[in-house]
Amino acid sequence: MTSDRETRPAPDWAGDVSLGVQAWVGETPPTSAEPRRRGGGSTGSSGSTRKSGRRKTRTWEEREAARIAREEAAAAEVEADPESVARKILLDTLTGQARSRQELAAKLAKRGVPDELGAQLLDRFTEVGLIDDAAYARQWVESRHRSRGLAPRALAQELRRKGVDDDDAKAALEQIDEDDQRQAARALVDKKLRSMRGLDHQVATRRLAGLLARKGYAAGLAFSVVREALAEAGGDDELGDHPDF
Repeated sequence: MTSDRETRPAPDWAGDVSLGVQAWVGETPPTSAEPRRRGGGSTGSSGSTRKSGRRKTRTWEEREAARIAREEAAAAEVEADPESVARKILLDTLTGQARSRQELAAKLAKRGVPDELGAQLLDRFTEVGLIDDAAYARQWVESRHRSRGLAPRALAQELRRKGVDDDDAKAALEQIDEDDQRQAARALVDKKLRSMRGLDHQVATRRLAGLLARKGYAAGLAFSVVREALAEAGGDDELGDHPDF
């Protein structure tokens, strides 16, 4: 006797990850009657051919239909087992990168997880140390100051947007002292100066000042760093008070 497994043909998308994902989220993968739209050229029933390596661009209606199908599939999954889905969302989001509690709450809400259940799980994740806004703030400040040269004022604004409370933000920002700020500001100015050769002194001063202001540096520190850098680069030592500073 022949089993169902032996008689039922495998779907055309079997073994193809991208097409399998389409099937999982509710999109219809190509059947044997439809040529696969992959690297090589293919012919449809009309006999038309497409150039090798090019894929047909989906219309707005097709993209919107696919988006709605994904959202409906996600909503059905949440409705069937909201707690398991919410746990998976949290674990997936936290994999490889810490997040603030507010960011995680927003993620759960966007996926349709009930607020009460979301709050319970966030509390539990906080209890076991998977959510720690104080540690998150310290990591964020250290990373953004080192990689982007941001000053405490700019970093405080970022932490506020991420929902980190003032006490945790203040403790994290204490990692950066005035010497750290001056070194970071000077590194930004020196890097920018390499592309400003030949500029008028006042124009250079204004642009460098603007750069440091956007990074959150106070005017006094910024002015001091810019004056020092320009003097060492051969600019006018006597900058005076600049109205744009």
